Amino acid sequence: MNVLNFVNAFFSDSAHWHGYDGIPARLGEHVRYTLEALALAAAIGLPVGLVTGHYGRGGNALSLVATAGRALPSFGLLVLMTTLLGFGMLPVMIPLVVLAVPPILVTTYEAMRSVDPSPVDAARGMGMQESRILLQVELPVALPLILSGLRSAAIQIVSTATIAAYVSLGGLGRYIVDGLYQRDYEKVVGGATLVAVLALVTLALFWAVGRIVVSPGVRRR
Repeated sequence: MNVLNFVNAFFSDSAHWHGYDGIPARLGEHVRYTLEALALAAAIGLPVGLVTGHYGRGGNALSLVATAGRALPSFGLLVLMTTLLGFGMLPVMIPLVVLAVPPILVTTYEAMRSVDPSPVDAARGMGMQESRILLQVELPVALPLILSGLRSAAIQIVSTATIAAYVSLGGLGRYIVDGLYQRDYEKVVGGATLVAVLALVTLALFWAVGRIVVSPGVRRR
């Protein structure tokens, strides 16, 4: 039985579309984990990246933090947090946020540093406050690159949120973990397919958001 047959068998089974273990329920859980982790990571990474990028200080420290964050194994951190904190959402959120902060932080910093200094200097010459320069002059130009950092973080979270199933939570990882335990490879392949599709949908959503919020003049640069 090849992979396509596994996929067809999984999605054509009506039992997979109903109940607490149905695709809609598991997909909803996975999306919730992703949105919560992305929101927390953005709340940490965006302000720090914007401010440090605006003032041009702390780039080396940010690179060090990002490298350290990327080096931490998400599953190992999950096991450690579960051992220290017990089962629940917090031990899952910590490795997901640690995974997502570095691309947001570094990309936001680099986006701010890549802004042409001429309009920034002109705004300062006109007496604009630093906060207004950041939000009204630099941010609109840096927005495409900032969105790319958020997109990278979202894709990584979507792919890694499957680890929630290892500590008895839900999400699409439930199909993969349960399928491996039960030797139900139809379920494993179906779960992996759903994660891949969700990642592609996430890419499409960020593309659409970019078309809406990024100025056409900036997109053409």
